[in-house]
Amino acid sequence: MCKVTIDGMAVEVPEGSTILDAAKLAGVDIPTLCYMAKINEIGSCRACVVEVEGQDGLAAACNTPVFDGMSVRTATPRAISARRQNVKTILAGHRSECTTCKRSGTCALQNLANSLGVADLERDPVFAFEAWDGEFPLQRDATKCIRCMRCVAECAKVQHCSVWEMSGPASYRGVRVADGAHIADAGCALCGQCITHCPTGALTARDDTGNVLAALADPQTITVVQVAPAIRSAWGEGVGLAREQATQGRMVAALRALGFDYVFDTDFGADLTIMEEANEFIEWVKGGKPRPMFTSCCPGWVRFAKLHYPQFAAQLSSSKSPHQMLGATAKALLFEQAAEQGKRIFVVSVMPCVAKKYEAGVPQLSSEAGQDVDAVLTTREFDRMLRMFNVDCAALPEQKFDDPLGTSTGAGTIFGRTGGVMEAALRSAAFFLTGENPDFSTCDTTAATPDKPWVDKTLEIAGMQLRIAIASGLENTSALLDALESGEASYDFVEIMACPGGCVGGGGQPIAFNQELARERAAVLNSLDGADVLRYSHENPDIAALYERLYEHPLSEKAEKLLHTDQLTWDI
Repeated sequence: MCKVTIDGMAVEVPEGSTILDAAKLAGVDIPTLCYMAKINEIGSCRACVVEVEGQDGLAAACNTPVFDGMSVRTATPRAISARRQNVKTILAGHRSECTTCKRSGTCALQNLANSLGVADLERDPVFAFEAWDGEFPLQRDATKCIRCMRCVAECAKVQHCSVWEMSGPASYRGVRVADGAHIADAGCALCGQCITHCPTGALTARDDTGNVLAALADPQTITVVQVAPAIRSAWGEGVGLAREQATQGRMVAALRALGFDYVFDTDFGADLTIMEEANEFIEWVKGGKPRPMFTSCCPGWVRFAKLHYPQFAAQLSSSKSPHQMLGATAKALLFEQAAEQGKRIFVVSVMPCVAKKYEAGVPQLSSEAGQDVDAVLTTREFDRMLRMFNVDCAALPEQKFDDPLGTSTGAGTIFGRTGGVMEAALRSAAFFLTGENPDFSTCDTTAATPDKPWVDKTLEIAGMQLRIAIASGLENTSALLDALESGEASYDFVEIMACPGGCVGGGGQPIAFNQELARERAAVLNSLDGADVLRYSHENPDIAALYERLYEHPLSEKAEKLLHTDQLTWDI
């Protein structure tokens, strides 16, 4: 242990700790910009410089190791002056059009400049525009990039895609797509983690609110909105609601306040997915197909598999993701009504995800009524629309989802966190095999952001030993897939979520700088599951009614047509 003094306060920290670590222990806040713990500790922005007694130069707190007897002062006039100048240097190459930037209010650079009182610059900023594909779900504005390398580190070290790289000489050095490729050809899984870890508006999701607003304003359009499980754990963050205020019922009321004709729950689609996927898994095991079968509800994972591990793509479950299933079902149920009224149906999905924007546009995910889903809004876009419509969310009375696609179970709710899909599927698969609901302690697969690459268990169900594994985050996923390929590991059923912690940590969720909130959001979903009267997808009465009315039974010909897909045929 090292004894360190931070602004006169003595603390003891392990050898190898940084000044920033010691300051946190002392309760002293030091600003950072480029820093990401254990991922990007390069000290390039110099926003965290401090004075160390006995040293002439200023030290970057984020990557300077402490030594026994070190004395640090974090807020001296010299340190503050240096931080101000460093931020001015960054702003000299940044297009600061905050009034039109989607990150205004959540931009770390904006907040840092405000806190340091940086106003006038010595010269006008110099920046260069770069061409970008405006239709791609991931958008980049090079004029707002501050070369902090957070996106480079996150994509390479956490998500295993290495889409970004630093390129160019000296002061002209900047971030670009690796090897100068077009973004569509760069192996991007569209997880959106580079967006949520970008401190500015350099990386964003394609804005689809204009299409949704046009549909809402069109009297010849029946608008349907559905909302993913993970949204209820995070939507309040972007509109200033505490978690206890941001209830599911208030979320429904907020969606109705925007003018949608129908408000459905993607949790219902999750229950429908379980009915199909659990039965598919039983047939997969009994049919002796190559194992494991992989879950397929995460399009970021599906895209990653097709681009980086195509040898496993044929083992993806053919079940569509919950929002695609619900979109197809809603259009099938409303098709005659819309035809009689001479109207079109426009389905909007509110998702915690950027990859869902890609998925909704896959041509193979369509029927005679058109694409299953017409537009996808991220949680951030949903929150922006609420502010746009001046909705007082805190004052809204709680409301219920519309029938018949609004009743759901706790099993559908936990789809939003890592391990949830597996647990929900096994709850019903065990029932289909034994005729009895399993004890939760038998099939609990909670694995919120595991410290090891993946979590695995062996479960005994109906006399069968089932080996399952769960991974979230694509670096963890690649480690698991490599182990499967080498024969080091062997499983029957594997759940993959592209984003660390699952959808609760998705690339479309509200951004809190240097805060990973997947655990807190997952706790919300677990609480909702525990309080739900219905906790098994097969016990959802509206699911049973839907099969009787439309699909007959799981894996029927009609179900195969509308609820299943072959990812191998997808346009990447």
